[in-house]
Amino acid sequence: MRIGVFGAGAIGGLLAARLAQSGAEVTVVARGPHLAAMQRDGLTLISGGERIVTHPRCVGTAAEAGEQDAVVVTLKAHALAGAAADIARMMGPQTSLVTAINGVPYWYFYGFEGPLRDRRVASVDPDGAVWATLPPAQAIGCIVYPAAEVTAPGVVEHTYGDRFTLGEPDGTRSARIERLAAALQAAGFKAPIRPRIRDEIWVKLWGNLAFNPLSALTGATLDRLTGRPDLRAVARTMMVEGQAVAEALGVRFAIDVDKRIAGAAEVGAHRTSMLQDLERGRPMEIDALLGAVVELAGLVGVAAPVCDMVLALVRERARQAGCYAG
Repeated sequence: MRIGVFGAGAIGGLLAARLAQSGAEVTVVARGPHLAAMQRDGLTLISGGERIVTHPRCVGTAAEAGEQDAVVVTLKAHALAGAAADIARMMGPQTSLVTAINGVPYWYFYGFEGPLRDRRVASVDPDGAVWATLPPAQAIGCIVYPAAEVTAPGVVEHTYGDRFTLGEPDGTRSARIERLAAALQAAGFKAPIRPRIRDEIWVKLWGNLAFNPLSALTGATLDRLTGRPDLRAVARTMMVEGQAVAEALGVRFAIDVDKRIAGAAEVGAHRTSMLQDLERGRPMEIDALLGAVVELAGLVGVAAPVCDMVLALVRERARQAGCYAG
């Protein structure tokens, strides 16, 4: 099975290293010093006290990579629209597109039961170009749970987590998703296949829609956001609003909001990805994590006033820092 990894930063590098170590045929698309280091010295993974060097095929363009059986996209959500045409160069009519991206995916309403079926989510695909370029029929949902960081060009440090939950948008257990799960499992990951992948998307998004923007606005780490009663109350209100939106779309939550907050608290003094991006002057995943939630609230007629207010505030914070193009 030919597996391409597009956007081989922290999570993409973790995947590529473990897949290459297991003997899979992996091609990594990267750029800059990270690409140069991998081509020269290999891809180094530090995990669990172990340091391994792997040698996946590393290229600078999707055209060089060629057609793959599966393409795993590990970009930040806001980068997908600009990369869609390149990603398409790695895809044939039978290629699986694995969207290992946070937030509401562009294909969310593909095959959806109800009046919103096949509707585009403007917050993540404003002009429908991603939907048109990367056919949603080829998409496989993927929720990323590991944490990793690129600590130097060509070096990825894996902190925790080994689960990549998979699901077909239509809920079927297809042959293609079985092959993908088997490849991930052979590489040492947990890769459960879920029939209701949108439920899984919302469980992760549930925390991200609140803690990410609040951390960017306050500079607070997760332990403070969950531990201070006033901050926790704001986050909880946003999460309750998000839950109402999700349930109006047919999502079922297996845990309650307070258990989800308790799970975030266990992570400790963690700086969310949105806070890290703000501090480093990088574009922030505002629209996929919160903008889309507010958009969906409007579609289903659910009031989400605190989410709406926080969205306006965090967008302006990002604009002033040069981290939001809109």
